[in-house]
Amino acid sequence: MAERARTTASAARYGFTDTRADGQLRAAGWWTEGGPADGATDVLLALSRAADPDLALAGLDRIREADEPGWPDLDSALRENRTFRGRLLGVLGTSTALADFLVANPGEWRCLADNRCTDPAKFAERLLERVRQDDGTYVTGTAAEHELRAGYRGLLLGIAAADLGHLVEPGLEHPQFRDVASELTTLAEASLQAGLVVAEQEVGASAEGTLAVIAMGKTGGRELNYVSDVDVIFVGTGDLGVATRLASTMMRLVGNACFEVDAALRPEGKSGALVRTLEGHTAYYRKWAKTWEFQALLKARPVAGDAELGRQYAEMVAPMVWSAADRDNFVTEVQQMRRRVEDHVASEHLERELKLGRGGLRDVEFAVQLLQLVHGRVDPALRSPSTLDALAALGDGGYVGRADAAEMSSSYEFLRTVEHRLQLRRLRRTHLFPASSDTDELRILARACGIRPVRGRSQGEALLAEFRRHAQGIRRLHEKVFYRPLLQSVANVPTEALRLTTKQAASRLAALGYAAPEGALQHIKALTSGVSRRAAIQQALLPVLLDCLADTPDPDGGLLSYRKVSEALQDTPWYLRVLRDEGTVVERLAFLLGTSNLVPDLLVRAPEVLQLLGDPARLTGRTPAEVATSLRAAVRRQPGLSAAVTAARSLRRHELLRVACADLLGLLDVPSVCEALSSVWVAVLQGALSAAYRQRQAELGRTPATIAVIGMGRLGGAELGYGSDADVLFVCEPAEGVPDAEALRFASSVAETVRKILGAPSADPALVVDADLRPEGRSGPLVRTLESYRAYYQRWGEVWESQALLRARFVAGDEELGQRFIEMIDPLRYPDGGLDPTDAREIRRIKARVETERLPRGADPTRHTKLGRGGLADVEWTVQLLQLQHAHEVPGLRTTSTLDALTALAEAGLAPAESVESLREAWLLATRVRNATMLVRGKAADEVPGTGRDLAAVARVFGYSVDDDPGEFLDAYRRVTRHAHAVVEELFYDN
Repeated sequence: MAERARTTASAARYGFTDTRADGQLRAAGWWTEGGPADGATDVLLALSRAADPDLALAGLDRIREADEPGWPDLDSALRENRTFRGRLLGVLGTSTALADFLVANPGEWRCLADNRCTDPAKFAERLLERVRQDDGTYVTGTAAEHELRAGYRGLLLGIAAADLGHLVEPGLEHPQFRDVASELTTLAEASLQAGLVVAEQEVGASAEGTLAVIAMGKTGGRELNYVSDVDVIFVGTGDLGVATRLASTMMRLVGNACFEVDAALRPEGKSGALVRTLEGHTAYYRKWAKTWEFQALLKARPVAGDAELGRQYAEMVAPMVWSAADRDNFVTEVQQMRRRVEDHVASEHLERELKLGRGGLRDVEFAVQLLQLVHGRVDPALRSPSTLDALAALGDGGYVGRADAAEMSSSYEFLRTVEHRLQLRRLRRTHLFPASSDTDELRILARACGIRPVRGRSQGEALLAEFRRHAQGIRRLHEKVFYRPLLQSVANVPTEALRLTTKQAASRLAALGYAAPEGALQHIKALTSGVSRRAAIQQALLPVLLDCLADTPDPDGGLLSYRKVSEALQDTPWYLRVLRDEGTVVERLAFLLGTSNLVPDLLVRAPEVLQLLGDPARLTGRTPAEVATSLRAAVRRQPGLSAAVTAARSLRRHELLRVACADLLGLLDVPSVCEALSSVWVAVLQGALSAAYRQRQAELGRTPATIAVIGMGRLGGAELGYGSDADVLFVCEPAEGVPDAEALRFASSVAETVRKILGAPSADPALVVDADLRPEGRSGPLVRTLESYRAYYQRWGEVWESQALLRARFVAGDEELGQRFIEMIDPLRYPDGGLDPTDAREIRRIKARVETERLPRGADPTRHTKLGRGGLADVEWTVQLLQLQHAHEVPGLRTTSTLDALTALAEAGLAPAESVESLREAWLLATRVRNATMLVRGKAADEVPGTGRDLAAVARVFGYSVDDDPGEFLDAYRRVTRHAHAVVEELFYDN
């Protein structure tokens, strides 16, 4: 017993766990008392590399027992022929069904010693040889089924042996998945052809009944499994009764011998006629066929029977297949079909189903087929029945990203390989991955797939991890591609319109509203010319973009802008990828380009914002405080003043574009836009002041003074628009022991540097630092000390200056100095006892003079957003007058914000709530119109456009459609401001 234990333990080193292994090895002559027999080591090592060594050895033992006389030859071949050894043991260690075949057919193993079983060109000949009699006729009935079954299994054995041999004998040729699938398909075609020949013999068919067999599904795509139904459609001519008997006989013969032949994809399914004429098929598809039937026909391919009839059928269905995407709700129906398929999978198997589950083979196939049917209407390169070939074409053509196509292809091949190995075990149709608890099955399957242990994981654990990784990747890509909004948009474009350079395209552009369709075609030609991948992506994008632009106020200008942006960003690797993969980006970009002249100019210099358009949360997600902090930090890192200002401008440009896009798309309200623009302006000012201060300080080697910047006007109120200047006051304080004159020279040089470098000409909206509200205006010094300001306001200050100081707040520089300035001016802007009646009359007089003198000649006061009736000045002067009168006793009025002051007026009962609401509505409307006009025109303007595209564009920003009369928007604006002006008349002049 001790000797037997030592022998068995020694054999276990070769991977055997079955207690019968010792006896089987001895019976084969490969094991002795001392260990491996002479010359048997290579065989034992090969057995150890089989997916299941015990299964392989058991299969050999059964073959030996079934054919004792032939065993010496088999033993010799195993010892001497490495290729044969790898093939046979690869099969026996993986498939019990093929082992059964070898046992039942002694000597069949000999074909594995050469290539007789692996030459696809001879598959049909080999099968016909099995059923051909000496007189040239063919056997029929059960005899034919028996011969076909044996011939089919023999050829299947050869394919499997070549597929698995490299796992047992490393270095042998390793067929790729697509090669194996192609050979399996060729074998299926050969079986159908042989079955049809036998059926003709059995039925006694004459020339009056002709049949063509059309392969569908995986057979049509040349990507068949080891075990699968073979989907077919039959087309007949002449006597359809004869053709139908041929079809049904062939189905019986091949079904009993080789695989099930399924004709359920025919018109009307199982309830429809088994065989129809070409005309019958044509009539059905034109009138009754559903979307899924055209999806299935994508893989239709004649494989047996009358070749000419098959060719005619293929030519008939092709135009229908490649126009199916023109059908109403095509994309939605395909998507719903995929969901229905998934819903039929048992919940406990959903994560393990290789074919139908989440992240399974159907996810890849549905996604690829949907893309093919939508884009293949005008791109013949996509019209392949093969999933992998179509996927490669989609990647090459730019319809999906190259990396996505490669990942999906790799994952698809992995899952199909796993599917093959599962089916080979018992030659049964299965797509269920082993449960994670079934460690033995996982180990054997992993070895059959060539998976090795990695980083402490067993082979089974490594396989499970790979399976989950591939399934998750497929699901992610499936959802990214299959539910891509762009697909629905492309499908909505008629096929003829997808051919962008045709005469019909020009007519369609004119019908869509393009004023210069010939010019539009030139832009299209420039974007799509050549054979580059970039041109191919543009070819797919432009039909959708053209439709989207047609719904904007200026389609021609939008297309021109798109061309400019595309040419400027042509070397930006992610630009077209974002447009292709994010359907909402295309729609939003089209709206922005067809509406705004400012956005395209900013976009070519801040293209990264484009990536935010697909995600409203990212477009609006950053708070002004976060943006300001980030900008200041970036500016501080720069080595000098010029670099600091360049960085500040770049970040401001990004934020300006981000806010503009969110504003135009209706994702930000007016207060949020004003706060964001004001915050970024303040951050730029802070960064520039800090950099200029450091530079001047370094030049002098000391610090003569501290500086603070006080925001005034809209900057002080955090109410800046896109074209607003930054109104400021500069205040300084001498360092200890430094004369005022020296401190002022230092501070003035810093302030002047800030104004000059920020105000330098730029392609971006101007950065004008305006200090005209300082004491004595432009004739006064740019910078004063705190005490100088105090003395001036006490001795010379006028009521309009107190009014202007209502908007004053510290924005940059030395915070302590800034706060002392604010404390110094509070008594001036919030005077004890309120405003003197004389001063109130002066304010009213000044407002009247401003309206008379500053309203541009010829301007329409009902359309001027700033100085017009019910405009910004009306509301702000009214609020400021009431602040001067009541802020000393109403703390809520001590604010630089117009909107906050309006709220405080209502809460304090100083104005009726409905009057305050009227003023608020007018102020928000005028501010938004002013901003929208700047975005539309690309330059600042205070007047609402009176007519034309600019008015239409502004109205579009406010939600009016291109079909609405923009005059309605203008009427609405005048109505709101007229009501506000009536309130102003009451509160400002009669109070």
